[in-house]
Amino acid sequence: MGVVNVTPDSFSDGGDNLDPTIAVATARRLRDEGAALIDVGGESTRPGADAVSVEEELGRVLPVLEQLAGIPASIDTSKAEVARQALAAGALLVNDVTALRGDPGLAGAIADAGAYVCLMHMQGEPRTMQVAPRYDDVVGEVAAFLEERLGVAVAAGIPEDHVCLDPGIGFGKTPDQNLELIRGLERLCRIGRPVLVGLSRKSTLARALGDLSAKVGTDAASVGAAVAAFDRGATIFRAHAVAVHVEALAAAAAIERGSVT
Repeated sequence: MGVVNVTPDSFSDGGDNLDPTIAVATARRLRDEGAALIDVGGESTRPGADAVSVEEELGRVLPVLEQLAGIPASIDTSKAEVARQALAAGALLVNDVTALRGDPGLAGAIADAGAYVCLMHMQGEPRTMQVAPRYDDVVGEVAAFLEERLGVAVAAGIPEDHVCLDPGIGFGKTPDQNLELIRGLERLCRIGRPVLVGLSRKSTLARALGDLSAKVGTDAASVGAAVAAFDRGATIFRAHAVAVHVEALAAAAAIERGSVT
């Protein structure tokens, strides 16, 4: 899943793709590098981020989605109206950081469109989620949350095989809790739905390398963490630098198969 943030304030690529022409060119480049899906977002969910209106979010993402005909895309939103119009413009999946808790109309919009959804775990909300996050058992609690939200999605009319799950690395977790979630991904995979991980350039990776003040991790560290997640069962990888992830994961998959084809 290649990342195209049409925002001024995302933690890694904020401002890079505000111009729709540039955003579309980025999306096509990521597709050519091997991305199976382009994740278009118009509202930053970095720690401390402020919310934007439905109108502003639509004004950012629709001009991009409307030019991506033939390129599978997802919409990174928690708003029902944004999802509804993005799906009408051709998006296939709604990537929702609130796991259908942010807007009571979102589940119905997804079900009505016959679309896919990714349900993510987040403790708190973006403005406050990194203020002393606390868990007794981070893997168990995240797994229980995702199982419960999967049930909510199915009850709302979204087919179970249209749902993937995301543990929410960096969303209301300390760096050590993020690493514990990756170590425990097998528990999340046992829920029975594909698991997406969004490790790309997260600050936890920089801190694991000894830079305790960094806000952004390197692409090399992102690739290493993605391979570790793959080894534990993750099957969808949200990445900024697509080409290196595709090559590393293809090599890891060949080793897993025991053959080059």
